[in-house]
Amino acid sequence: MTGQEDSRTPGKRVAAIDCGTNSIRLLIADITRDDHGAAQLTDVVRLMRVNRLGQGVDASGRLAPEALERTFAAAEEYAALIREHGASRVRFVATSASRDAENRQEFVDGIRERLGVEPEVISGDEEAALSFAGAASVFAGGNGAKTLVVDLGGGSTEFVLGDGSGVLAAKSTDMGCVRFTERHLLSDPPTEAEIAAARADILDMIASALATVPLAETDRLVGVAGTITTVTAAALDLREYSPDAIHGTELSREQIDATADALLRRDRSARAALPYMHPGRVDVIGAGALIWRTIVDRVDELTDGRVASAFASEHDILDGIALSA
Repeated sequence: MTGQEDSRTPGKRVAAIDCGTNSIRLLIADITRDDHGAAQLTDVVRLMRVNRLGQGVDASGRLAPEALERTFAAAEEYAALIREHGASRVRFVATSASRDAENRQEFVDGIRERLGVEPEVISGDEEAALSFAGAASVFAGGNGAKTLVVDLGGGSTEFVLGDGSGVLAAKSTDMGCVRFTERHLLSDPPTEAEIAAARADILDMIASALATVPLAETDRLVGVAGTITTVTAAALDLREYSPDAIHGTELSREQIDATADALLRRDRSARAALPYMHPGRVDVIGAGALIWRTIVDRVDELTDGRVASAFASEHDILDGIALSA
C-alpha cells in the first residue's frame, strides 16, 4: 500500500432518502475521506420519483390517501434498491408536507414498515443546515466570503447564509412551488392578478427571512432543488435535462428574470413539451420560477448590485443527508 492509501479512511455505503412536498429522492453513495479528512461522495444510485406528498396539505392540513399511496410505492421501490446495493446505513428525512400534516403518524408508520427505519420529520432549521452542507461543493468558502444557499422546495423555502466555517444564520419559510400553485396560480396560464398576489406573498416571505438572515451580507447566491435546476435548464435551452450541464452554472439576474417570466406565462401543454421538463414539475414550475426570480431580484437590490447573479447546484439536501449518515 502507498502512504496515500494508508491515510485514506475506508469507504462505507450509505442510503439517503429526501421526502419533500413534491418529490421523493434516493441517493445510494460510497463515502470516503481524503487525506485532509474531507468527506467525498461517489454516487451508486441517484433517483427521483414525483409523489406530490403535499397535495392539498396547505388547504386541508392532512396528507391525502392517494399521496400516501404514491409515497409508499416509491419507498418500496427504494427499499429493494437499498437491499440490492448493500447500503450499511439508511437515513430517511421528511420535510415540509409531513411537518404540517395532522395525520403524519400514518406516514411515519407506513415508511417504517416498508424501509425498516424511522423517518425523521426534521425542523426547518435542520433542513437548512443539511441543504447548506450538500450545496457546499459548488463554491469555495475561503476569503471570508458569505454564501446564501436557497433551497426552494414544494412546500417550503430555506434561506441559509454561511461561510467556510458553516451556517451563520438560517430561516425556513412556508413558501414552495406546490403550496403557491395551489394558493395563488389557479388559472392556466395564471392571470396578472394571480401573479401579483403571489409576488406580494413571496416578498412577505422574504421579509420574514430577512428578520433572521442578513441577506444584505451575501457575497454569493446558490440555488438548489428541482425548480432552480429546471429554470437553469430552460435558460441554457437544453435538449434534455443534464445535471452535468446545470451544476455550477451562473446566470445573471436578467437571464433568470426572462426565463422565469417565459415559464410562468406558458400554459401547461407548452411547458410539458419542453425537453428538459420533468412531468411532475409541469404544473408547478411557474410558481417556482416566480419565487426564484423574486428572491434573486431582492438579493440584488439588498446588496446594491454586488450580487446580481446566481449559481445552480445539483448537490443539495440529499447529499447533506448522505454525508450526515
